Amino acid sequence: MSRQEILSAHNYRSDGRRPKELRDLVISLGSHPHATGSAYLSHGLTSVLVTVHGPREAKSRSNTQHDRAVLSVGVDLPAFSGGTGGRRGKSDKRTLEFTSTVKSTFEPIIQTHLYPRSQIDIFIQVIQQDGALLQAAINATTLALIDAGVAMSDYVCAITCALHDTISLLDLTNLEENDLPNLTAAVLPRSSKITLLTLETRIHLDRFEEMFKLAGEAGKVIHGEMLNAVHTRTDALVKSMGADSGAQSGRSADKQVMIDADMDDI
Repeated sequence: MSRQEILSAHNYRSDGRRPKELRDLVISLGSHPHATGSAYLSHGLTSVLVTVHGPREAKSRSNTQHDRAVLSVGVDLPAFSGGTGGRRGKSDKRTLEFTSTVKSTFEPIIQTHLYPRSQIDIFIQVIQQDGALLQAAINATTLALIDAGVAMSDYVCAITCALHDTISLLDLTNLEENDLPNLTAAVLPRSSKITLLTLETRIHLDRFEEMFKLAGEAGKVIHGEMLNAVHTRTDALVKSMGADSGAQSGRSADKQVMIDADMDDI
């Protein structure tokens, strides 16, 4: 498909969206039973599962910091996920760049000083990719850290933005990401600051400012969806704890009745 076909004459994109329209966002927290925290997230056809283990004792003394936690990030990009070039190993240049970007994004946000001499492991499992993979990984990592109870100064909400002639596009597919100049920005909603900005090609300053502002507004929309998912997860946990507490109270009451009955027999 040529560049001209990315956006139709009526301003519709190849997947039927308007230029500033986001893909469907699906979020599920606590989906991995063996992790401290986990989050499944999909932006359209791009989906990832992020698991968090820790804070826990560091595996290696050489990597231990006495005044803060050490952050470790890993990623698995299987061939079936739809990426180009087949499966990428841990030592692959693009894989190392990807994990380094995620790590540097969250190191200033996680309150590592609260967990001295410990380690927080983040593992990103790519299930399917159709553009904006870094965006999905960062948003899922934010939610997995929250699910794990790791203290952070703010949410981190990422979005991709591209420029087609003079029109800005949000939440890119593979086609758009590969063919258009684009950026990925990670926004901190409370302060409106940016903790990450990657730019793939040169963009005129006026257009960059427009894209930057649009990315900030989109980040706030994603933040709202994240809040809804966290509230839903919290409500479910509270109800579960209440049910367990009620069952425990019922068992205690039954036990007391049995004891009273035994005393009456005496």
